[in-house]
Amino acid sequence: MATAESPDASAARDPGPIDRAHLSRHTLGDRDLEREVLLLFARQAELLMGRIDARDAAADLADTVHTISGSAKGIGAWKVSAAAEAAETALRAGEAADLSPLRAAIEEVRFFIDGLV
Repeated sequence: MATAESPDASAARDPGPIDRAHLSRHTLGDRDLEREVLLLFARQAELLMGRIDARDAAADLADTVHTISGSAKGIGAWKVSAAAEAAETALRAGEAADLSPLRAAIEEVRFFIDGLV
């Protein structure tokens, strides 16, 4: 059963790149805090994607995309989280991971964040 804060419930109403209701609940409606959290996510995602580009070991990549997934869940970026989880699953299974969906989802979120701030 999906809860009000779960990705399943949020996906049912297609919140877009970021589930603003989810983010608002986690920041207690504080718009300044929302802005700060979104900017932190955008910076972190950029840094982590740079790490992905520089790494060869699947375990390192899996750990990095796992971090991205957790951060994405915190702001309600469900598409980013799902893409990161898919990549992590493939990497941990010893398979090659297609990172293009993750890159595209992160770019969509970063563009969305730029429009908000």
